[in-house]
Amino acid sequence: MSNKKLKKFEKNDSNETNVTTLTLKKAAFNRYMRKYWQYYLLLLIPVIYYIVIRYVPMAGNIIAFRRYRAGHSIFGDEWSGFKYFKQFIADTSFWRAFRNTLALNIFYLLVRFPLTLIFALLLNEIRNLHWKKFVQTVSYLPHFISIVIVTGMIRELLSTNGPINAFIKHLGYDPITFIAQANYFPSIFVISGVWQSLGWGTILYLAAISNINPSLYEAAEVDGANHFQRVWHVTIPCILPTIATLLILDIGGLVGSGGSFEKVFLLYNPMTYETADIISTYVYRLGLYSGNYSYATAVSLFEGLLNLILLTVANRVSKKVTGSGLW
Repeated sequence: MSNKKLKKFEKNDSNETNVTTLTLKKAAFNRYMRKYWQYYLLLLIPVIYYIVIRYVPMAGNIIAFRRYRAGHSIFGDEWSGFKYFKQFIADTSFWRAFRNTLALNIFYLLVRFPLTLIFALLLNEIRNLHWKKFVQTVSYLPHFISIVIVTGMIRELLSTNGPINAFIKHLGYDPITFIAQANYFPSIFVISGVWQSLGWGTILYLAAISNINPSLYEAAEVDGANHFQRVWHVTIPCILPTIATLLILDIGGLVGSGGSFEKVFLLYNPMTYETADIISTYVYRLGLYSGNYSYATAVSLFEGLLNLILLTVANRVSKKVTGSGLW
């Protein structure tokens, strides 16, 4: 057989092999889909939700660059370029809200993040299973309380006739109007946030700790490591990727409101704007109260861009320092 015929035969054989492989893969895929189609049908629900609620509204960001007037086109009437961006950059109220957002989120992160990790390590040390479940249940419960109820509890506790001021008056001092004084707001925000999220934030840490190979602890014990040294040299290094991931996510939301908008909105008042007004409440007042939709969209777009930059930088630093990141 000549080389030309041999090459033609090999090519035909290769094509037949490819067709057979594709047919087998298609048949396997069809069998797989017939078996698990219910799961993919359920998956459509969150996919449709994110497309309709999260992605489609992104088209509305165009009004940050166009002048929007109620009753006219939802994409604005005329091109305005960076007009609204220049306006809020020159607005002192925006920079006050920007400063407050950063201050509250950084303060909250510095307090909550280490406390959550320490609490998770302490929970892991509880050997009595019933007592451990009880502590976990009690610490998780505040997470499921509505933020409206939480803020109502805060207002009742800190009111001039509340239990805290009753104790202050019992000591012989005048009652303090906590809710009406700007300097108390950051502490109220952080303490209530830690109380509500401390237990819930330990779930991922406990899951990571449960996956640690017990032989590592046994080897450390054989080497003479005490209890604290085993935690420091075995537990923490093994859950470092989880710590890094959660820290990246927290840093990525430093400029955003996260879940803080509702709490701030329900607690703040004009007397506490100096420390309580954040970007989200600022955007809310501009957009829904004042009707400056294009201006509010520009501020919100700027906030999202900063969060994206922070997330990217934090992820890159984490990969260099710990070797793990989100992507």
